[in-house]
This record gives sequence, C-alpha cells and structure tokens, in this order.
Amino acid sequence: MYAVIDLETTGTRTSWHDRIVEVAVVHLDEYGQVTGEWCSLVNPGRDLGPQLIHGITAAEARRAPRFDQIAGHVAGLLRGRVLAAHNLHFDASFLRAEYKRAGFQVPVDPADGLCTMRLASHFLPSAGRSLYDCCRAAGLPPYRAHSALHDARAAAQLLVRYLASVGTPPPWEAAVTAAARLPWPPMPAASVAPVQRQTTGYREQHFLARLVDRLPRLHEPKGDAYLDLLDQVLLDRHISATEADALVATAETLGLARVDVEHLHRSYLAGLAEVAAEDGVVTDAERLDLNRVADLVGLARSEVDTALRIAMTDSSRQQRHRRDQWNLNPDDLVVFTGEMRPQRSEWEAEATAAGLRVGDRVTKKTRLLVAADPDSMSAKAEKARQYGIPIVHPSAYKQMLTGLAVSDAGTLPGDRSVVGAR
Repeated sequence: MYAVIDLETTGTRTSWHDRIVEVAVVHLDEYGQVTGEWCSLVNPGRDLGPQLIHGITAAEARRAPRFDQIAGHVAGLLRGRVLAAHNLHFDASFLRAEYKRAGFQVPVDPADGLCTMRLASHFLPSAGRSLYDCCRAAGLPPYRAHSALHDARAAAQLLVRYLASVGTPPPWEAAVTAAARLPWPPMPAASVAPVQRQTTGYREQHFLARLVDRLPRLHEPKGDAYLDLLDQVLLDRHISATEADALVATAETLGLARVDVEHLHRSYLAGLAEVAAEDGVVTDAERLDLNRVADLVGLARSEVDTALRIAMTDSSRQQRHRRDQWNLNPDDLVVFTGEMRPQRSEWEAEATAAGLRVGDRVTKKTRLLVAADPDSMSAKAEKARQYGIPIVHPSAYKQMLTGLAVSDAGTLPGDRSVVGAR
C-alpha cells in the first residue's frame, strides 16, 4: 500500500552533482501496520558532503553498493505503492536523478505521493516543518535524526497518525489506486547485500589480523615498498580504512606473512625511537607519539620501552641508517577536499600565509592532500592515491604547519617532532 522513504545525501541539490549516500524504505499496509523495511548505505563515488550532519564515514560508504547496483531492488520496493516521505519533493528529485543517471525514467512525482510535511498543516497545525517537530507535536517518541532508517520509521509513524485521523477510506484513495497503475520500466534486480551503518563503538579488526600467518618466516623480507607506504600512512598518526586495505594489499603483493610485517613494524618503531633518543633525552610528547605508533601498527607498549632502551644505550646509533623526516616546506603545493570547519577558504588562506601554495586539483606536483575524511572518495582523493600523495586529516595538517620550515636554515626552533619519516 505505502512505501515510506528517506534519503541521506551529500548535499541539497542534484544540479550540483549531489548524490544519495543512504536510502531506507518502510512498507505500511492499508491499516498502517509495518510489513517490512529495508535500508542500505550507498557509495556515491564522491566526497560525502556534510558528514557532521548525516554521520556517515567514507570507510562505511566505500564498501556499500552504488545506486545503479541497487536500483532494481529499490524499484521493486516502490513499484505499485504510494510513495510517502517527509518533504517528498526533496526525496523524489534525488530518486529521479539517480535513476536517470542509471539510465531509467521512473514515475516518481511528488504530485502522485504523500508528503507528511505538507499534510502536517492539516493534522498538526501547531507543528513546524521539520520531521522532529512534527513527531513531537504528534506525541511520538524521539528518534535518531539524520539516519535514513530512523527518519523513515519516524515518517511512517507520522503517516500512521494521519491514517488514524482520517478513517477508511482515506481522502487520498485515488492516489492509492493510481500508484498501482504507474508504469515502472523493467530493470534487473541484482542480488546485492545492503550495507548498514556501523553501530556506535564498532571497531574494525586490526589490519594485521587479515594477513596470513605463513611459516617459516622470510629471512630477509623485501619490505622497502611496505615501509615507504607506512611512512605515508602514519604521517597523520591515523590509519584509515582505505590505508589499512592498501597496507594489506602491499604486504600480500610482496609475499609478506603476518610475522614479516610485525618484524618490519618493530624495525620502524626502532627507527623512530632512535630519532627521539639521539639527543639523550626522550620527552613526554615523544614517548606519547611512539606509544601512538605502536598502537596503530599492533605492537605492545612494552615494545616502545624496549626500542627506547636499545636506542639510548646504543653508542653506534649515530652511524646507523636513518630515513629523512617528512616535513612540509615553503612553496609546497597543498590541496584541500571535503567540508571543513571553519570554511575551506579559511584553511586555504592560512596555508597561503604560511608560505604554501594552494591548488584546486591534485597533480603529480601536489605535496599533500588535506581531507576532512581521509577515506574520502572524492576525485581529488582518488587522484592522490593514484599518485602516492599523502592524505591527512586537518588536525594532523595543523601540526605539520607548526613544523613548517621558515628559512633556508631548517625547521622552527625547538621542533623535534618525530611525525613520520620518509
């Protein structure tokens, strides 16, 4: 009878290439009983827009199906039913745009459906426009806003209240009859599993757990390519889901077993410990940084103590090989992507004032990409990964600015950070 929908999107205008990132459908029968529901994240193939609002991360969305992969299934959920939503005009415009992009013209028109926002003027005259306020005025319980499934459930409950008020048959009986005759084009309904949001507190397994424990261990694993990637990954002291996948793929390509990678991680930690201990003093900040690296690469905190003890007592450490530290330098080309707080223009102005060049697109000359979400699927982020350009979070970039070289002599006085090696 009714298909109540809700969408989360990258923005508010299809004409600005905004896309759907989550879709939910709740089915109601003629009496207002819930008969089914379906929800999935959608990979938009671009950055996710206002993530502070919808709360969807690129790490989640990148594993979700594209809309064209679920188009047939969603059509099956809508076909023959009256489409309903809170602000149906908004949701209908995005559905039409996505289906058009997939090559289909679909009979999705606000004039043929029910908008619980517009109907509120008749049933809830004291309520505001928002779904939250309409639900409050209707005496419905609070819900988790800006989650497609929770919003669709709330809109469905609102429609149920309207149905209870009007009796049988409802005044929109003609729309119910017409919905059954709307000509939906045939389209294949591929068997694609929906991808749900991760629950609060969910943590993915450590990427080391995905590596095979092959025995015996390689005696001299050729890990330079792996360590070079690790240098880039750890620049912002964060390993995104995309970066974890890349580390696993590189290790497997090189034929490294889990024990090999653990050996490389210990060597990497030892190198950072040498940098921290070379002046004979290890500060609290340096130890905290080493602990953070150990956590990220799956080593125990006790390994930090061991690495520092060896570094402090090794009289020959000055002669041992050390990779050059990665730093931003004046005139480096930096690019920004994603919605940031404050506005991106302020970040770009600060970068220019610090002596950096700011680009509007990623090229091979780009030194660093600063992304609101390091797992971003924006065109800039995809190009940066293709070129091997580091992608860091804005908070890490701010730390890098404090170490920006201000003269030919080197870095700022007193800057002894071990923020990454290359």
